[in-house]
Amino acid sequence: MYVSSLFRGFVVEFICNCFLCRLLSIANLLFTPHNTLMSAVSSQSPLGLIAGEGGLPLETARGIRAAGHRVICAALAGQTQSDQLRPLCDEFHEVGLLRIGQWIRTLKKHGCREAVMVGRVQKTNMYARHHLFRYLPDWRAARIWFFRLKHDKRNDKLLRALADELQSGGITLIDGRPYVPNALATNGCMTKTQPSPSLLADIDFAWPLLKRLNELLIGQALTCLDREIIAVEAVEGTDRLIARTGEFCKRKGWILCKAANPNQDMRFDVPTVGLATLENLHQHRGSALILETNRTIMLEKEKLLARADALKIPIIGHT
Repeated sequence: MYVSSLFRGFVVEFICNCFLCRLLSIANLLFTPHNTLMSAVSSQSPLGLIAGEGGLPLETARGIRAAGHRVICAALAGQTQSDQLRPLCDEFHEVGLLRIGQWIRTLKKHGCREAVMVGRVQKTNMYARHHLFRYLPDWRAARIWFFRLKHDKRNDKLLRALADELQSGGITLIDGRPYVPNALATNGCMTKTQPSPSLLADIDFAWPLLKRLNELLIGQALTCLDREIIAVEAVEGTDRLIARTGEFCKRKGWILCKAANPNQDMRFDVPTVGLATLENLHQHRGSALILETNRTIMLEKEKLLARADALKIPIIGHT
């Protein structure tokens, strides 16, 4: 009888202690600061990186790691700087350019629910001869191209359809700018080199026209000299726009203005410039670079500004 009551008392005490420990753990969870919880979660959570051409995937991978995430990279085959990007990622896998299902499977395999998509993919590839046989689209890519975009294949429609397709597969695209905050263009002249009065006059003339151009979803850039538009960007990209302007304009003094579309989804296709852009501008006698504030990414920003000063090319942020 004594042993039985002693055993029952032991069981009751054990259950009470377990219940009390459980209550304390719940209380600790409830009263832990929200940002501490979020940082603990984010430091363990993987983030997908869908990478295209150029240097932006490299800077974004560094930024994602600095934020405490594991970097799971789905690198578009034949598009990325693989040798440089691979060491910056925890997982690196090449995926087909038009194999969207493969992107999704690769990211989900490593626990990703969200992804950043950065880097160029030349839209001209989609107009190349025999492009369907060359890239072998899967059913997801075919559904986008032949059905969702049957009557409108402009960039914004294409990218939104792609984001929706990824979402349907369990991957949410997010804005990558928070991972490269120091690379964004800021307002005013960012170089020590200041623009001349004639350059300022061209900026005042060209910038409103660029914003009108953006509204038409034609391109992100134009060039101007002496209050006359020299060339407008279309699907060929900024580098070819610069080269084309150099063919038309054989003397120095023209400016390049670059800005995002007014309703642009900043999860993708954020205007980007780098050292290659600047060298190309100098080679073709361009004299100033004007970028939209907080909506243009400047790769290797410190090096870019130092090189611009060496070339006497002012870089100006404009709203």
